[in-house]
Amino acid sequence: MAKKKRQAPPSNHRSASASPQQEQGTTLKDMLSADVLQKLKAQSDEMKAAEEQRKLKVKTEADEARKKEQKRLENDMGYLLENSKQDWRKYK
Repeated sequence: MAKKKRQAPPSNHRSASASPQQEQGTTLKDMLSADVLQKLKAQSDEMKAAEEQRKLKVKTEADEARKKEQKRLENDMGYLLENSKQDWRKYK
């Protein structure tokens, strides 16, 4: 005996004509006034600029510390002897 194939119940698919914004309803951006949005954008820009300044400051401090350490090592005779090339023939 052959079994009958059952049809799957119709699923609730989105209709092709409905846009995603209509299904979501109102967004926070729609509910806020223009001046509040402008203030939030300005605050966001300020925070991004402050973060860039902080990153730049950290980078320059790291560069300065690296340069100081390199200068200190260049004045250390033991370090120079340990890290110098052992082929003295090319310096004759």
